[in-house]
Amino acid sequence: MSNTIRSKILIIEDDPGICTFLRATLTAEGYDAIVVSNGGSALEIVASHCPDCILLDLGLPDMDGNRIISSIRQWSAMPILVISARSTEQDKVQALDLGADDYITKPFGTDELLARIRTALRHKRMASDNSEIALRGSYHVGDMVIDYRKHRVTVAGENVHLTPNEFKIVAMLGMHAGQVLTYKAMLRELWGPSASTDNKILRVHMASIRRKIEPDPNEPKYIFTEVGIGYRMADSED
Repeated sequence: MSNTIRSKILIIEDDPGICTFLRATLTAEGYDAIVVSNGGSALEIVASHCPDCILLDLGLPDMDGNRIISSIRQWSAMPILVISARSTEQDKVQALDLGADDYITKPFGTDELLARIRTALRHKRMASDNSEIALRGSYHVGDMVIDYRKHRVTVAGENVHLTPNEFKIVAMLGMHAGQVLTYKAMLRELWGPSASTDNKILRVHMASIRRKIEPDPNEPKYIFTEVGIGYRMADSED
């Protein structure tokens, strides 16, 4: 009999058909799936069970799912993956800015969902302050290495000459690799809470960064644009 501890995933969804599908899919993959259909009960279970990951529908009968994200983020960094029929950029940006780790639009593919859950759980194991990077002092993906101690980036062993602000952008994306960082969150982190909400400065910096680190800036392999939302660093397979 296996002694492996199964990751606990909380499904917050009021559609019975989707609940049945998600529970069966996750159970078959070896996860411990818990299902709840309303926000009030969900918050109680989150506090009492401390799940390893949450799959959250925004359109709940008693409250908007964004309220759940805000409430949980006041005390926990547990991964929250939104699964919603709301598909506008504004909906996605709002949920991600509030603290959701990922956003999947219904209908979704099973393989994609499972891959995103694995990524979320991997990030959880690395701890909220990314202690693995803190321990190694670097982040590796493909031929690129971000050296946090020496404040430099190399690609295929060659030093990339980034400006201080360019390094800050790459370093921040590396610390949250695999996750989408919204323009608003990046601007606030890089230039303070009073920073302009105009993302033009980010686009200018990113164009320069891609010319320096990407083999083909038009087909990036390290930093991806989530159109209208923000940027995402490629996730290491380590």
